[in-house]
Amino acid sequence: MVARFSRWKLRSTRHVRGLDTTMAASTSDRFLLWIDAVGGYLVCCGDRVVLGQATPGNEVDVPIQGDLAREHATIRRDAEGYLLEPNGETRVDGRPLRTPTVLRDGALVELGATVKVRFRKPHPLSASAALVPASHHRTRPTTDGVLLLAESCLLGPAASCHVVARRWSQTVMLYRHASGLRCRTSGKLEIDGVACDGEGPLALNSQVFGGDFSLSLERLA
Repeated sequence: MVARFSRWKLRSTRHVRGLDTTMAASTSDRFLLWIDAVGGYLVCCGDRVVLGQATPGNEVDVPIQGDLAREHATIRRDAEGYLLEPNGETRVDGRPLRTPTVLRDGALVELGATVKVRFRKPHPLSASAALVPASHHRTRPTTDGVLLLAESCLLGPAASCHVVARRWSQTVMLYRHASGLRCRTSGKLEIDGVACDGEGPLALNSQVFGGDFSLSLERLA
């Protein structure tokens, strides 16, 4: 499990779709989410996410430290759901994949000979999804999983949350708003040292505290 807090400097003010200037994660709409005592997650905000080998100079959305092609597979999100497009050797639930296929909640995606990830879309009312490692391979930087952020995602004790935090007493929602990314919960909430009335805006160096949880956002270099 990767769980830590640190601060990275904001170096971009470029506007990206769905996020304001304080939330401009990178040219590929990504940032890191660290959840104390739970784990670290690579968050991808784009509708098109490329998975590939983590090698110097290979700027894919999800770089994986494994024996993969530079752009091994692509996941696309649309109004109907998620579509997996293979470029290299790919299997879904043991079935070789040669053409694009729809991903269902719980599907086991195998990339190359050894890399495995589990696709999760746990909440019926949220279009967000997660990729959970099912082999020893990890992303670079090392995280515990990947969140494919649509309009909102849930962190909390319920099995329907995108990140399950069993010891929390409340659910935390991260959601897109016209002004950027926001955080909402029913309990105590403090963002960057300011007490909020149940919700508030986030920036890419934000630290968030609640009654029994804490999390931090970081911009990818």
